[in-house]
Amino acid sequence: MRRAYRFADEAHLGQMRKNGDPYITHPIAVAGLCAEWKLDAQALMAALMHDVLEDCGITKIEMAEKFGLTVADLVDGLTKLDKLEFTSREHTQAESFRKMLLAMAKDVRVMLIKLADRSHNMRTMGDMPRSKWGRISRETLEIYAPIAYRLGLNQTYHELQDLAFRFANPWRYETLSKAINKARRRRIDLVDKVKGEITEALTAHGLSARIIGREKPLYSVYKKMLEKHLTFSQVNDLYGFRVVLPRLIDCYTALGVMHHLYKPVPGRCKDYIAIPKANGYQSLHTTLVGPVGINIEVQMRTEPMDLVAESGVAAHWLYKTHEDTEASKEHLSAKWLQSLLDIQDETRDAAEFWDHIRVDLFPDAVYVFTPKGKILSLPRGATLVDFAYAIHSDIGDRAIAATINGEAAALRTEVKNGDVVQIITSEASTPNPAWINFVKTGRARSAIRNHLKQMAQDDTRLLGEKMLRQSLRAEGYTQVPPNNEAYAEFWDKLLRFTGNKSIDDLMIDIGVGRRFAGMVAKKMGGMLGDDMGHTPDMLLISTERFLQGEDDNPAQGVLTLDGSEGSSVQYSVCCSPIPGDAIVGYLGRGEHLVVHTDDCSSVRKLMDRDHERFMSVGWAEEQQRLFDARILIIAENVKGTLARITATIGNAEADIVHIDMGNDRDHVSLRLTVGVRDRVHLAQLLRALKRTPRVLKSQRIKPKQQG
Repeated sequence: MRRAYRFADEAHLGQMRKNGDPYITHPIAVAGLCAEWKLDAQALMAALMHDVLEDCGITKIEMAEKFGLTVADLVDGLTKLDKLEFTSREHTQAESFRKMLLAMAKDVRVMLIKLADRSHNMRTMGDMPRSKWGRISRETLEIYAPIAYRLGLNQTYHELQDLAFRFANPWRYETLSKAINKARRRRIDLVDKVKGEITEALTAHGLSARIIGREKPLYSVYKKMLEKHLTFSQVNDLYGFRVVLPRLIDCYTALGVMHHLYKPVPGRCKDYIAIPKANGYQSLHTTLVGPVGINIEVQMRTEPMDLVAESGVAAHWLYKTHEDTEASKEHLSAKWLQSLLDIQDETRDAAEFWDHIRVDLFPDAVYVFTPKGKILSLPRGATLVDFAYAIHSDIGDRAIAATINGEAAALRTEVKNGDVVQIITSEASTPNPAWINFVKTGRARSAIRNHLKQMAQDDTRLLGEKMLRQSLRAEGYTQVPPNNEAYAEFWDKLLRFTGNKSIDDLMIDIGVGRRFAGMVAKKMGGMLGDDMGHTPDMLLISTERFLQGEDDNPAQGVLTLDGSEGSSVQYSVCCSPIPGDAIVGYLGRGEHLVVHTDDCSSVRKLMDRDHERFMSVGWAEEQQRLFDARILIIAENVKGTLARITATIGNAEADIVHIDMGNDRDHVSLRLTVGVRDRVHLAQLLRALKRTPRVLKSQRIKPKQQG
């Protein structure tokens, strides 16, 4: 510890705080807070040196050599990523927070030191420029206070909230503080009276207890006034009492004594002993109507419960239990910390990771049962899909239906306290993309997004295979060689040529246009002939070149489209191609294949600049879906016209995708996007519309007519 102090003191020599004190006073204060939580020597050393890597140019290796790898890892987990270049301050912040949370999931002492650091910074915020108060206070309220809550650090949680409120809204804080001080002077006798009556009642029933009277935290009062639209005089539960008893059974006895002493408020009795909060908090809560009609909250718990309630995860160091059971680990929020690693496995983008974590931080929770009686804690507003992912990601991925208390319910249904939920799964099922719109937990959101990304990758890989197969036809081979032992050397040599790690990577590169299918096919054709002794089909080569015409690049091949390509093929919105149109394909740089009509104005511009990225595409004989076409309808502006037009479109078996309407006194102009099978289907629809009463004109909108 002494060596760590001297090391930190020398590293920060000459640095000053905003108030003029030597900088070392800050690390000492942070270490002091950690010492109050009885953290071990490694954590206290890390607290003393927590800014050394960031501000003083000391390396992690140097620190590990002097103080050990554990201390170096703790400090590294706290260090912001200032050395990297990011596009914005928000991105830097997100990356820094991501690193800190992941370090916390491996060693919770990282976050305890960070919370001590933030607490001291908030206490000395008055020395900071006023322009920074708002941003730092919002960050504290949104991120650090909820984390303190999730780790069970109630005292730190309330202090951070009150300090953030004080600097974010100085005028409101001052006004409310004066009102509470005034009320405190008026009601000090009431607190003493209630405390005396509770002590007397418990003693009469043979219960010895430690009773602490407390005042509702200032920010909690403000939040209640905001949420329930109350004035300060309408907040009538400013005071609470904590009753700490020797045994668990005494808590339930004391609850009966309280309800006998004062009248309980209906619906305000909660048993957090039988069903603990997600952060391990355990207590019996009841709200009573005290003397002169003022509501008072009473919490009953044992000494170990009180320790966890005030110190949360830090109680692991403060109070050593003899049994290190799985249940006690869950009470110390280990389950939530581990879930951070699960989300990290599925999310590589820092801002997205932060978004997921913020979703999980807010404290309101509901408690739901599995059919076997296991209790799961979920954020308020969580759905059955969130519940499924909370059990296991495989359950979430394969969920198809669910029951609540034995009755069937839609998967988007919100769960409520006490619900018994059963999830029905199917091996063939996959996550529905629509779930992303209503799930509430970060774990569910990241799992669904990960699946959607995987789906897009699969689509791209299949497109790449299709493009390569069709390009190979121009080399005289009908099939891509299989990935088996006989062709292992062939694929190894090809991948060395292309620079890809795997066959899937190569197919994805072809699918997104990073690599031309024609060039790869030409190389494969040469290898199949020279290395494998295969003879190309000359008739197939002649046929392919005849079909493509002399102007096309025969090595590229013609890709046939049937609408089943998924997200890997995009049909351009500028010209809305449909089957029957003459089309071309453009392979964007690292993007998907974009299909245009050959007379599209965008194509002419791209052709001049990027001719080599175009490829031949054509339509398959049978299509797997409808395609969007845009049409213009001009009709008389009379009642019932729109109804007749939509009925005609429906009768023609076309879908209305989008509609824009403009009108004047005599005419109405409709611009519609409709789903049709092909040009023949569109022509039939336009003829049917022209025959519709009151319709004066119907035609397809071509690119040159836009504008």
